[in-house]
Amino acid sequence: MAKKSKIAKTKKLLAKNEVLLKSEVKKVNRVSTRGVNRCKITGRPRGYMRFFGLSRITFRELAAKGELPGVVKSSK
Repeated sequence: MAKKSKIAKTKKLLAKNEVLLKSEVKKVNRVSTRGVNRCKITGRPRGYMRFFGLSRITFRELAAKGELPGVVKSSK
C-alpha cells in the first residue's frame, strides 16, 4: 500500500492544479505533470496503466478473475 501522506500530497497537488486552471493564472513554474498517477485500488505509483487506472499487479489479478470487461487472455 502507498503511504497515506503521499496519496494526500498527490490529491492536494491535483486540486491546486485544477484551481490554477480555472483561474487561468499563468505562472512560469506551473507544470501539469507533477500529479502522480496512482492505482485506484492499491495506491501504487509504479506500473500504472492509464486506460484502466490500475497498477499492473491489480490489473492482472482482476483480469484473471474476469472482473474487467473486454479483457481476455491471449492464450487459453
